[in-house]
Parts: sequence; C-alpha cells; structure tokens
Amino acid sequence: MHTTTLVFIPCFSGAPWDLDQLGPLSDFPMRTMRLPEGIDNIEAYADAVAAHTADLTDYALVGDSFGANIALAVATRRPTGLRALVLSGGFAADPISSPLWRAGMRLMGKARGPLYRQLVLRAHAHRLASPFDDEGEVAWSEADSRQLFLDNTPAHSFGTRVVAALTADYTPALAAIQVPTLVLTPGHDVLIGENAATVLREGIADSTETVLPRTGHMFRFTHPQAYARAVDNFLTEKLPEVHRAPR
Repeated sequence: MHTTTLVFIPCFSGAPWDLDQLGPLSDFPMRTMRLPEGIDNIEAYADAVAAHTADLTDYALVGDSFGANIALAVATRRPTGLRALVLSGGFAADPISSPLWRAGMRLMGKARGPLYRQLVLRAHAHRLASPFDDEGEVAWSEADSRQLFLDNTPAHSFGTRVVAALTADYTPALAAIQVPTLVLTPGHDVLIGENAATVLREGIADSTETVLPRTGHMFRFTHPQAYARAVDNFLTEKLPEVHRAPR
C-alpha cells in the first residue's frame, strides 16, 4: 500500500510549519522544511523543494503565501510524483498593486539592525493583520507575527525574499499545471488582495477555490484546524483513491 505525503512549504518567514496543529490531516504522512537563506529568486527555492521531495513518488504540495508561490513554481515543472496542489493566500505574480507600496517594500528589504527589527517588522506585521486574528482557534496578534520573523528571518533573507516575490511571474505558466489544485483564500487579506486568487483560479484548469470566512492572511496560524479540514475535504473530493497512512 502506498501513501500520499503532504509536503508543507513555509511562508515568507521561512519557518517550518507546526504540523502538530493540523489534526484533521494526521492520517497522512507529513513533512516540512525551513526555507534556505539569502535566495532572491523563486526558481532557486523551487530547486530546494525539489531536492526535499526527491525521494517521494506520491505527494501533494501545500504552500502558504510566499510558499504558495514556490509550490506553484514546482508544479509548473510537472514533477511525476505530484498528485495535488494547495495554494493558500498565494499569488502567481507580484500581488502588490501600489507602486508606492512596492517601492516601500524594496526599501524595507534593504533595512538592517534596529531599523529592520523595530520598524520594518512592525510595518510588515501590520500588513499581515486582520480584524479576525484574535477570535481564531489560536489567538494571534501583530506582536506574534513580528516575533515569528524575529525568531526565524534574518534581515538579509527578508530582503532577498522581497526581491524574489516582486520579480516572479508564473501567470503565463499556470496552464502547465495539470493536478487538482485548491486555492485556499482567507476572507480578509490586505496584503494579497482578491485578484491574486482569481488569477490562480482562472489560470489553473482543475482548480477549486475555498474561502474561509472571518480569517486573515495568517489563517494557518489562527485557524489551523479549519485550514486542515479544508485541505482534507479537498483531497477527499479530488483524490478519492488516495491512500492514507494507517494509524
């Protein structure tokens, strides 16, 4: 009996996922990773994921935010073992529509020392926040988001990931993705915006969008159980023959 491994790709912070929070998916073998540091292009991150999954012949990628863009890049290569794709709070191309904010992100990416820790990370945490973060399964605050980056994201890596996010564009390659894809969208997302999910949904042939109401961009942190149930429901519907690991 073979099993489908769920591979979870980190967000912009680079921190591995907390897989213990994803109870509804506990029947699946799961693995995660830490993003490599100092890389300024999505293809190089995709290379790291390809190396991380090289031993797998049956797997699904679950990418969150920046990690969704990386998962998308891997999927456009059409690896033989890939069975399904989950993109949460993700984008095919730079989701920032404001030239002013885009320029601000580039400046933020160059900050170091106290300027990075005290100004940049506070501003970034504010952009990640939603009005629903404190009512989730796990209470979350802007201070928690900032601490996530303080603990896991060197200033140089923050800067190179800004460059990677602002320069990648997989929109023309979406048609190459031929596995069932879940576009998992929070109900309130200032950082990414509504158009990003529309582009993914319309560009990937076998795609489904699920919106989790009263959630924000950090919904895998604030609503891990609801998030995991949405992924489980998708896999059950789209891959009914999928084999799960015995308990």
